[in-house]
Amino acid sequence: MRYELDERLVVGVASSALFDLAESDAYFREHGEYAYRRYQDERIDEVLEPGAAFPFVQRLLALNDLRDGDPVVEIIVLSQNDPSTGLRVMRSIEAHGLTMTRAVFTQGVAPYQYIGALQMSLFLSGNRADVDDAIAAGFPAGHVLPSAAAYDPADPGLRIAFDFDGVLADDGSERIFKSAGMEAFRDHEVTRREHALQPGLLQPLLKDLNRIQALERARKESDPAYEERLRISLVTARAAPSHERAVRSLRDWGVEVNDAFFLGGVSKARVLEVMRPHIFFDDQATHLEDATSFIMGVHVPYGVANESREASAE
Repeated sequence: MRYELDERLVVGVASSALFDLAESDAYFREHGEYAYRRYQDERIDEVLEPGAAFPFVQRLLALNDLRDGDPVVEIIVLSQNDPSTGLRVMRSIEAHGLTMTRAVFTQGVAPYQYIGALQMSLFLSGNRADVDDAIAAGFPAGHVLPSAAAYDPADPGLRIAFDFDGVLADDGSERIFKSAGMEAFRDHEVTRREHALQPGLLQPLLKDLNRIQALERARKESDPAYEERLRISLVTARAAPSHERAVRSLRDWGVEVNDAFFLGGVSKARVLEVMRPHIFFDDQATHLEDATSFIMGVHVPYGVANESREASAE
């Protein structure tokens, strides 16, 4: 029977994001591909330690209990490993109890071209070059930064946070700020506050997450004791009056968030340390670096904010 990906949230994850491959990567760089194959084969039953994206993936897969026998989430390994060295990755997935059975191994070739074919709303990788290539091709991708975050395993919740410009929305307004400054940016947003921005790379991901939240609400209606697990937040440097266009854009796109933080230049890390999201997407790595000790940060290297090191509206 054909397994359809429609009506599921499909995420691609590289082994570099899912597991701690620092030791393996160092061996590969020192000894080369063929020695690396032997190295992994000799250690095939040595379970890899969780990487930065592991807590997010684990909690996302747990939401599959919302539809009995019909998963709402499909997570697929997307890796530059060859199939033989990928065996250790797949055995580690099984050993950790992750319900992931599908994988793509493309020996030495970036696998991003399969993101569209597999209907992925997100591709996560610890390899920045792969993420850059995916975004250049128009695919939704994020670079998982090294993280020291630790989450309570007894907490079943999944907290996801998004930046706005360059992440959920395109970078059209950001470009106004870059070229003309803050005052022009504010005037531009006020005069266009009733006009939605163009969706960004991760807007479809938010739509898929909202579908899962709808299933949770339905479960809550039938079982009042059920505690909803998925919570979504917007954390942006926008502030009044430019906040209104962001809110109206979300509404016009038919998506929603549970919480919104319009910080107007206040450090995002202050909020993130309290919220402790299991994943936070931002188009500027500088907004993530101060928070990776207590969150898993994902840099979305898209748009004008990544064309130079100048300040930006976000």
